[in-house]
Amino acid sequence: MAHIRTYRTPVKMGNWFEEQRLKEDEVKEHLEKKERGELAGQKMDFLKENILKPVKFSVTNDGTLHFGDIVMLVNMGGGNRECSAVSINADVNSLTKIPSPSIQAPCAVSAVRSVQPCTRTAFVITSVDGSPEGSTLHFEQSFALKTTSGFARGLYLTSDLQSFQKCAKKSRLQEVSLEDSDSFLSWWKIVYFDPQERLEYEGLPVPANVKVLIVHCKTNQALAVLGDQVLWTMYGKEYELTAHTFLDSHKAEQDNNHWILCTADPAGDGLVLFKQPQLMAKKTELEAFSEANPSV
Repeated sequence: MAHIRTYRTPVKMGNWFEEQRLKEDEVKEHLEKKERGELAGQKMDFLKENILKPVKFSVTNDGTLHFGDIVMLVNMGGGNRECSAVSINADVNSLTKIPSPSIQAPCAVSAVRSVQPCTRTAFVITSVDGSPEGSTLHFEQSFALKTTSGFARGLYLTSDLQSFQKCAKKSRLQEVSLEDSDSFLSWWKIVYFDPQERLEYEGLPVPANVKVLIVHCKTNQALAVLGDQVLWTMYGKEYELTAHTFLDSHKAEQDNNHWILCTADPAGDGLVLFKQPQLMAKKTELEAFSEANPSV
């Protein structure tokens, strides 16, 4: 009887019925998620479509910053860093449908190297002391930086004291993130970048498109970008952001802490910073001359 075949090829063996039903359920679940737009690829496309949507930045006629202005925070780079801008580092896990499709807090931030005016890089200068919208922002005056409304949900750029449980992912320095609460942890102030002239500028209007420091009010640490700490995000390689003051041998803040609050060019599309390269080059030459000749 050993030569007799006990079964043929078409015979189904084992838990074939259960396996077939499981495969059918998987296909059905996949089609239902696709219909609802819940597949990972669909979520990623939806996120990029909304967060990279172009934003119209504010135009300053008097050359100063005002409450309510939509600006981009740009670091011009230096050393091993390229030019970068503070940006929302949201992934598919940051999406929520309640009450409407948007990102949810807490949300990470990073410094993107492809500087472009979009929802991801747009921040609104917001009053925290009762100053009316449209009034001028002054040096050393407290304010908040908030993402745009709608998909970005108006989240506040926030930081707190460094701890073992709460710190930057790579550098372990003071963390910076986006939160939905307007508290003292989201208060910042603009400080003139040159410490020797800082007292002279205190209380004066903050000019747009010039180099300044953005200092956290509670911890007194300056916003910084780290060129040696690279984050792998769904948008590519980006720099880590932290609140930490980097001082050189002369007790002056290094270029990691230097930021430009960019506004739109009134003559056309784009930002003043990138529409006037000759002006920026001239400013750089004057700054270099002043550093080389402090007595002049």
